Amino acid sequence: MTSLSTGFRALPLPIIQLSLAAVLKCGQSFRWTAYPLKLDPEDASSPTHEYRFCLRDRVVCLRQTATNILYRTVQPDPQPNANQRELRDAETLLWLKDYFQLDVDLAFLYEEWGSRDKVFLGIQDRFSGIRMLRQDPWENLISFICSSNNNISRITKMVQSLSKEYSPPLLSLPTPDGSGVEDTYHPFPPPSALTHPDVSARLRSLGFGYRAEFIHRTAKMLVETHGDSIQPQDSDEPSEQWLRTLRDISTEDARAELLKFVGVGRKVADCVLLMSLDKTDVVPVDTHVHQIAIKHYGMKGSTKGKMNMTPKLYEELCTKFVQVWGQYAGWAHSVLFTSDLKSFALHGLLEPTSPLPSPVKNRKKRSREMTDLVRILPTPPSTPSVSESATATEIACNLSPAERVKKRIRK
Repeated sequence: MTSLSTGFRALPLPIIQLSLAAVLKCGQSFRWTAYPLKLDPEDASSPTHEYRFCLRDRVVCLRQTATNILYRTVQPDPQPNANQRELRDAETLLWLKDYFQLDVDLAFLYEEWGSRDKVFLGIQDRFSGIRMLRQDPWENLISFICSSNNNISRITKMVQSLSKEYSPPLLSLPTPDGSGVEDTYHPFPPPSALTHPDVSARLRSLGFGYRAEFIHRTAKMLVETHGDSIQPQDSDEPSEQWLRTLRDISTEDARAELLKFVGVGRKVADCVLLMSLDKTDVVPVDTHVHQIAIKHYGMKGSTKGKMNMTPKLYEELCTKFVQVWGQYAGWAHSVLFTSDLKSFALHGLLEPTSPLPSPVKNRKKRSREMTDLVRILPTPPSTPSVSESATATEIACNLSPAERVKKRIRK
């Protein structure tokens, strides 16, 4: 990691392992805000966008080059001292490692999928760097209740409206274009904030339609069953903590728990299982995915009309995709799904060609590269003490604030 004059730190990571432009726009998460940056005509490798995301206690700002993820942490305290800045950036690095699941070698998965599937082989270079996020299960659950009969643009508007309406502002930041305009950032509201009797009516007035009642009743059921005891502002409620425990049980049992909530059918449950509960082989199926299966994978049906998605057909589609792609079938499905979105029709075609590294074919070389990457990322030691001269990684792994963040993001 190296400090940059702009206040960003650099995490070495080739774009074939993570493409922010694709991953943050393909319908996984809906609260990232993208800001175009002024391009340097003399530097074709300079970042084109800045991406911002509001956590409970900070705003994370990201930029990307062909070889690095650039990150910056902003919290309400306007003037942290040097040790506080080191700690904050180290905590953010822990979160980035978890959120983007950087312990998974995506180039290796692409190579495996391409060797098993000619369809994937045909798109993998153009749609490289698409990996599955490891999201907060509560936000993920509500976001995909909003996704019912909806599109990415409208889901994004709903999720952001929900945050502005039911979560107090954390801080305001100038936009990175130098215009002097400030944007205000709100964390995602906790379950207890959506249990009040007037929530459903208010959400309907904001354009949520029938989903308003689903959100209200799901939040209420979650809190009534698993608690909403008073927590520090930057801590999770017991009901949120309970949702994360679903990572530790079987896919079938976790799905059964999710299906108890109002507005959660098989597809929404499977989205949550895949995108926040570590069930990598789960493939969320809808008519769009069914059309892909008919067009490319020999499944029966018509590409001209919608077929009734029966439980039997759903299971047949899931089984087919797992047979094709294996243990990480859900991840591979996300790449195919993204490649078929209209908003990605020109992705990789009109962008300037840059000297990006190709997927590593030599497995020993790839293994060494990923080992070097893991060395860069923080791995918590068992020792509890830390000196004043400790590095940022050591601070993040030992002091209590980082332990709190670590406990929050990975059960």
